[in-house]
Amino acid sequence: MDSLIQDDKTYENTDFSEKKVSVAEYNNCEFINCNLSKSDLSNIQFIDCYFKGCNLSLAVLSNAGIKNIRFVSCKLMGIEFGAASDFLFSASFENCQLDYSSFVRKKMKKTNFIDCFLKEVDFTEADLTASSFKNCDLSNAVFRQTILEKVDFTTARNYVLDPEVNKIKKAKFSFPDVAGLLTKYNIDIE
Repeated sequence: MDSLIQDDKTYENTDFSEKKVSVAEYNNCEFINCNLSKSDLSNIQFIDCYFKGCNLSLAVLSNAGIKNIRFVSCKLMGIEFGAASDFLFSASFENCQLDYSSFVRKKMKKTNFIDCFLKEVDFTEADLTASSFKNCDLSNAVFRQTILEKVDFTTARNYVLDPEVNKIKKAKFSFPDVAGLLTKYNIDIE
């Protein structure tokens, strides 16, 4: 039987899919090429953990602690990150597929999204202050009443957002994708 707290452990090629995980807290653990799809991770605390090459699609994160977590080359589709605990929420995403996930009302200042696919991700009412979307595809991502101050969109693509309903002070954009700020006006830019 697993201990309720796991410290400094590496899980490799482990299948947690469609299961309720019995461990209550993972500290400084690594998950390499693990399958956590459709897993119930509710109320579990992940602190200073690293996920690489894992599938967490449709995992349930109700009140889960996501504290200083690094996701690299992971599949995180359809996850309701907004349901995770707000206390010390902190994650970074590199080369991840986050399509159809939701960060509604999540406070995630200085979050790095690098080389990620974020198709139809919902950022409604999220606080993304000083975050970065480097080389990310934001096709049909939703930004509504989102705090985007000082966010770096310079290498992001396919984003559409309305400056009138989002806070974008000192956000960084580049041409030609900056035209996504004018989409609602249905104008032609040549």
